[in-house]
Amino acid sequence: MIFKDYYKILGLETSKVSSDEIKIAFREQAKKYHPDVNAENASSEERFKDINEAYRVLSNSSSKRKYDRMWNTHVGKKQAKQAYEESKRSRDSVFSDFFNMFFGTSIESNNTEIKSTKNKVPIKGENVETEINVGIEDAYFGTEKKISLRTVEGKMKTFSVKIPSGIRDGEKVRLLGQGKQGQNGGKNGDMFIKINIQNNSKFKLQGYDIVTDLLLTPWDAALGKRVSIDSIEDTVSLYVPPGIQSGEKVRIPQKGYKDGKGSRGDLIAEVKTVVPKKLTEDERELFEKLKTISDFNPRER
Repeated sequence: MIFKDYYKILGLETSKVSSDEIKIAFREQAKKYHPDVNAENASSEERFKDINEAYRVLSNSSSKRKYDRMWNTHVGKKQAKQAYEESKRSRDSVFSDFFNMFFGTSIESNNTEIKSTKNKVPIKGENVETEINVGIEDAYFGTEKKISLRTVEGKMKTFSVKIPSGIRDGEKVRLLGQGKQGQNGGKNGDMFIKINIQNNSKFKLQGYDIVTDLLLTPWDAALGKRVSIDSIEDTVSLYVPPGIQSGEKVRIPQKGYKDGKGSRGDLIAEVKTVVPKKLTEDERELFEKLKTISDFNPRER
């Protein structure tokens, strides 16, 4: 049978510790390895039993002296290196053979203590997650939205969510204490709300850049022109060079989305040449004349 290092189990480096230090160490370890917060870890329950077992012995001055004498007498340095390994424990046993052999505590009384300890350990409530859609302009300037969600009790609850200016697509807003309720006096969990930024008919977000359409007439595209174009927060003047092609992109620096570092991306104006759907007689004549005198054929480039 391997002797157990109860001090190491409680995270203590030495046996020269006070009862208050033992109590603090026990609470830290019990909270860390509580089965209710380590449901996916199959070994957490056994570890939790070891923690209770160690505290049961070391918190009592009489059993602590007995343990210290036994440890110093029977455990050498070689054994001490292995001391934390699990001693044999039957399926329904709460305390190990090591504990029962040397301290003779009944299983029933120890069961009561573990249940009592479980009830005293504060457990934080689970976090919950949801997501909402936010327009690109609301995301850029910041806004406040109200959302209604159904609670675990089945009731509808309205939350006010502040969307900070310049939030990134996919970033999460945290509402403290709005998750599931804690147990044994533990804090409530938090709510995390994922923000999905929605493009609109004018602006499209690409990383930190904002893409918009620059609509030009055929003659403006051919001759060049200075035009006004809307950015997300103002209007900028832009020179279009002669002969610009549909599909080309003009980049306007520092007129895009906020990058979170005090700077901004660019506004990208994508050229789209638009022809009139209906022509006046004069326009038709001019187009007919251009057709006659021009030898330009885009299909032969």
